[in-house]
Amino acid sequence: MEKRKLKKEVVYTSCALVIILLISLLYYTFFSNTKLSNDKEDYTYVSKLFGDNVKKVVSTPKLIMRPFNNADVKVLKNFYDYKADESTQENSIINYDTTYIQNNGVIFGGPQESFEVTSILDGKVTSVKDDKLLGKIVTIKHENEIESTYQCLSEVTVKENDEVSQGTVIGKAGTSNLEKDLGPHILLEITKDGKSINPLNAIDKQINDIKSE
Repeated sequence: MEKRKLKKEVVYTSCALVIILLISLLYYTFFSNTKLSNDKEDYTYVSKLFGDNVKKVVSTPKLIMRPFNNADVKVLKNFYDYKADESTQENSIINYDTTYIQNNGVIFGGPQESFEVTSILDGKVTSVKDDKLLGKIVTIKHENEIESTYQCLSEVTVKENDEVSQGTVIGKAGTSNLEKDLGPHILLEITKDGKSINPLNAIDKQINDIKSE
């Protein structure tokens, strides 16, 4: 049986192909490791970048707002404060059936027509009721042991256990049997830790700044 000798050209070509293949494999291996190494460094850099520079956002407490958006609404009756001057104290007394009552809130009104009443803060409606003397009444529980009560409403658009946002319309101003001559109005009372505070001392302030009086 004759042995066939490979031609030199075939041997050289085969060797060249093997060498090229080995070089390609080595290059691919080196390139892949380098890329993985670079990717890892990039991730580390990005991680450090966010870790060093990202700051926690602290939400700023909202300011307590007025319980209406009507610019024509004004103070009709003040909160009774024994430290106030004589004229302010006189304007904070409610006369009902020959009985004089110290006002524990502020009566807002003025327009001849009814106006929308809004929640002064985010909160949860804890009570909705009708009162023969004060009309419809809504009470809302807020953070920091603060409650707001809206009295003398003619309409109510919320119900007990509703979660409301600041500025949510909760009803419309009406009249009461306490002050029939005031026209459409609202009596706003605010308590902190169960104690009445002057709403005018709370409006436009942060909830954390409100202290029991």
